[in-house]
Amino acid sequence: MKIYLMGAGLGKKEYLTQQAKNILYETEVLIYDALVDEAVLELIPDTCKQIYVGKRGGKPSTSQSEINNILVSYAKQGKKVVRLKNGDPFIFGRAREEIQALKAVGCKVEIIPGLSSAITAPLLAGIPLTDKFLSRSFTVITAHEPDQLDWNALARIDTLIILMGGRNLATIVERLLQEGKQLSFPIAIIRSAGTDEQKVWVGTLQTIVEQTKGEKLSPTVMVIGEVVNLRIN
Repeated sequence: MKIYLMGAGLGKKEYLTQQAKNILYETEVLIYDALVDEAVLELIPDTCKQIYVGKRGGKPSTSQSEINNILVSYAKQGKKVVRLKNGDPFIFGRAREEIQALKAVGCKVEIIPGLSSAITAPLLAGIPLTDKFLSRSFTVITAHEPDQLDWNALARIDTLIILMGGRNLATIVERLLQEGKQLSFPIAIIRSAGTDEQKVWVGTLQTIVEQTKGEKLSPTVMVIGEVVNLRIN
């Protein structure tokens, strides 16, 4: 028994790796999250069974325990099964729970990497994450639960990459200002990276909340750091 745990990358299906495409062409059962680009589904055979399990922030999703049960059930049938997640499956993808459930029944798991929005969204927006003088490091976090984060430590990082933080933008800005960041500190917000709907807002901690007022910010990647000023327009 073996299941492929695959990353769909971000945005358009062209961002899939060739390895991922080759496997999808022969997939018999596809268990997938809410995809940024549903054109990915065009790559699977007509005979492939598709099982949608959601996982889109703020919307109904199949419980993790039920997803685990689905994976185990189809793994036992000996079919070519793909568990497809957005981005890279190991970056905030809750892969551990699924792998543990599969290994418990003796199923092998092969990891197929995907492009993570944490790295690729800033690239597509023309923002370098590192720079010899401005950014010797960057940190990637998820901010759907901002109260659980150590903002004192995060405020000292050269460059912050924040995923799943659109709803909490005002709180993120407030926490960083409380920890000593200046109002003029640069921030960029990238929505729907890698799609035809990609939009980028560039501002400061003083202006960004007003700049994005009334806008839908999901799916979003935030870049907070001096490197934002290096953006290639």
